[in-house]
Amino acid sequence: MAPTRSFGLLLALLSALTFSTSGPFAHALLGAGWTAPAAVATRVGVAALVLAVPAAIALRGRWGAVRRDLTGITLFGVLGVGAAQVGFFNAIRYLPVGVALLLEYLGVVLVVFWMWAAHGQRPRALTTAGAVTAVVGLVLVLDLSGGARLSLVGVAWGLFAGVGLASYFVLGARETPEGVEGVPPLALATAGMAIGALVLLVLGATGLLPMHATFGQVTLGDQRMSWLVPVAGLSLVAAVVAYVAGIAAARALGARLSSFVGLTEVLFAVLVSWLVLDELPTTVQIAGGALIVAGVALVRLDERRPAEALASA
Repeated sequence: MAPTRSFGLLLALLSALTFSTSGPFAHALLGAGWTAPAAVATRVGVAALVLAVPAAIALRGRWGAVRRDLTGITLFGVLGVGAAQVGFFNAIRYLPVGVALLLEYLGVVLVVFWMWAAHGQRPRALTTAGAVTAVVGLVLVLDLSGGARLSLVGVAWGLFAGVGLASYFVLGARETPEGVEGVPPLALATAGMAIGALVLLVLGATGLLPMHATFGQVTLGDQRMSWLVPVAGLSLVAAVVAYVAGIAAARALGARLSSFVGLTEVLFAVLVSWLVLDELPTTVQIAGGALIVAGVALVRLDERRPAEALASA
């Protein structure tokens, strides 16, 4: 049974919160000498293994849905999982994390244009206002007033991550025709992560992507610990919980609304950095967070209007 829209909103917030923890975990691995593709492949590969049995149980009697949607699942794994993460992890090698996040979340705007171009869902006034408000909020939360010079390579990786993020929301929200069984969210997340990991490993084995990992002590915040700790955090919290909740939320809310709620990941990332790295949010960042919430509220209000009009007809 599909989750209700209210529960879907809670799932979207949970997904954003757990995704936001990936920054400190990934930073610990990259700082210890891991390459971005190695970190991503390990993250999603371990997560896929953890979810393999539950996903198989969810698919009992529904393997035909996987065969019918194999192309969509593959695209989800390559673009929505692999491209988004590799793009972001590579972007933070050249850019401040805040700038990289802003570039990645331009993918949310791409979702609105995609739904308009591909499905004729022209954004109404409230959605447009919500998009502008949320983007302004992002700029404030990321506090980019320092005016640092941007690396073109980093910008390219950040925009690449944005395309991957847009693909994640659009492909995760696809609906199956009436009377046709779709792939359960748990199975879609698992298959997508497995395909993403496999593609990255193949590209690494052929030398097209750099693959390097170290297996000693790493630094997370101001603590030294085993490399297994950030790997577990990336795989279980920032992948298993984040992807399953995110896909279920996208199906309950639709691609556009779920993508805008996903903007709260940036706000959560500020809070996580405060807790883990002792970086206090500034007044400007708090104001930006309020604008993000306002933007999401405008989009949610716009999404509710057609249903309310239908009910009163």
